[in-house]
Amino acid sequence: MHLFDFSFFKFTAFSVLDIILLAVIIYQLYNLIKGTIAANIFIGLIFIYILYYIVPEQKMPLLAGILKKFADVGIIAVIVVFQQEIRRFLLLVGKNASLQRNKSWWRYFFGKAEVEKNNYTRIKPIIDACKNLKQTKTGALIVFAKYYDEQFYQNSCEVLEAKISKRLLESIFQKSSPLHDGAVVIAENKIKSASCILPLTDKIDLPPQFGLRHRAGIGVTEANEATAIIISEETGEISYAKQGRVKMNISFAELEKLLNKDF
Repeated sequence: MHLFDFSFFKFTAFSVLDIILLAVIIYQLYNLIKGTIAANIFIGLIFIYILYYIVPEQKMPLLAGILKKFADVGIIAVIVVFQQEIRRFLLLVGKNASLQRNKSWWRYFFGKAEVEKNNYTRIKPIIDACKNLKQTKTGALIVFAKYYDEQFYQNSCEVLEAKISKRLLESIFQKSSPLHDGAVVIAENKIKSASCILPLTDKIDLPPQFGLRHRAGIGVTEANEATAIIISEETGEISYAKQGRVKMNISFAELEKLLNKDF
């Protein structure tokens, strides 16, 4: 005689694949909201749904009625509240599905060495500018956008459409420059715009020395398919933000490696 009957569990190859895919999606969603206000909101939503299922409707009709109204529009509330996180998740899926594959094909047909040589030619002025900005402790925020969303960036920017050059980047971030307050956005091998005001991250577990410049650099990589170089005005330390995460105090060798990979 068996105490428990597990005959209803019928595992197949598709069942295992189903579990693995669900685990990957949950893990990616967790990474997107980890350390943000969205994580607390998600816990609050779970708590409300638990209340909805355990509150007795006959004995507590008022509370049960309110919870039922909330549950009826639950999916719409989730979409509205987590709009930014859903956008980031879809960007992450799209990136892994297309951009990495396109990069692999490019290297296959044209050769990895040739691609890296072209990349170095493009990123050298940026690295040289960062060296000088670090040495002089000049604060800077340089954003590299995979897709230049004009509606997102140009609302608060000065459009430049200029060739990438060391001297131009240095002059933009000089304190006497009218464009130094904000971010420079680089896309399509051009300095597209400067003095951009960007959305700040909602993360609550950032180091205390991070100011608005760091929060904006992290925030833009959460909301868009972009990376960002952040140079601290107080210490000259260089940080690199990608997908809402930031690497602090990186060397120029690391910076070149990261730009060669992402730019």
